[in-house]
Amino acid sequence: MSLTYRDAGVDIDKQNMFVKAIKSSVKSTHGPEVIGGIGGFAGLFKLDIGNYTEPVLVSSTDGVGTKLKIAFLADNHEGVGIDLVAMVVNDLVVVGAQPLFFLDYFATGKLSLERAKMIIAGITRGCKEAGCALIGGETAEMPGFYREDEYDVAGFGVGVVDSDKIIDGSRIAAKDVLIGIHSSGLHSNGFSLVRKVLFERAKLRIDDYLEDIGKPLGEELLTPTRIYVKSVLNVLRGFEVKGIVHITGGGFIDNIPRVLPSRSSARISRGAWEVPPIFRFIQDVGKIEDAEMYRTFNMGIGMVLVVSPKDADDVMLRLKGLKESADIIGFIESRSKGSESVEIS
Repeated sequence: MSLTYRDAGVDIDKQNMFVKAIKSSVKSTHGPEVIGGIGGFAGLFKLDIGNYTEPVLVSSTDGVGTKLKIAFLADNHEGVGIDLVAMVVNDLVVVGAQPLFFLDYFATGKLSLERAKMIIAGITRGCKEAGCALIGGETAEMPGFYREDEYDVAGFGVGVVDSDKIIDGSRIAAKDVLIGIHSSGLHSNGFSLVRKVLFERAKLRIDDYLEDIGKPLGEELLTPTRIYVKSVLNVLRGFEVKGIVHITGGGFIDNIPRVLPSRSSARISRGAWEVPPIFRFIQDVGKIEDAEMYRTFNMGIGMVLVVSPKDADDVMLRLKGLKESADIIGFIESRSKGSESVEIS
């Protein structure tokens, strides 16, 4: 008896059905810049360089990390695609770039059409929120490599910014103000520690209701990552933003220094914003020190804008008009020899 690829666990017919099933959803993210559809060997995007003086392409790639383990436990995959897009496009806008297009990689032990369609629906929703096109991807069925009910996702995005509008932090100076835009919760970082604390130490279950938070554990943990692109680009059109920080893995301690000039430091005021209850819950249950919390989690702040003192109040008003919750969380000061680049007090 001869064997087939399907006998080995790879169903090409099902993969073709999947591509056919998502075509309309994917096409809904396309504008006139996208040439052709999905299913080809490569995605095509025509950049209108007339809108730019000296365009620079900006790229980023990321995943969702072990937050996927929470999705597996809850059998809830609706937010995974949004998380994936958010992690990529939020990094693009940090340098002032408008996201142009996005590609995804989805690998699983056994392709579930319903689960895969749910993930792609999230990706298309995220792309629409970010104003970019989903122009292609890869679906890999990998029996023996992944469990049948598990998968991994990765995303890749490209944006564009004029060379003279790149935000690199070089103009940051002492007395500049740090504005923190609120997160929706944990976003997509720190979940290895979350799982260690809540499931291994506290022995909680994914459907346990948390009184202090007001919702089931799984629902809170799977809240999708905020996409800040449109709000940040709106602010950039009206104000000089000297630096932008996406608070991801590494929290405040490791991410803010990535945009600071060598002789600058950031002083964060711990009480400047209300830390969401989930972070306090994790800290209390895990007996985690403050320094570790601020180096692991976003603590309720997903994006930080660095602006001059004269613009701070107006930027806050603009963000309020954009329905963004934000607080002035600190300022920049000259860094003395031997001092930390981020001080939280």
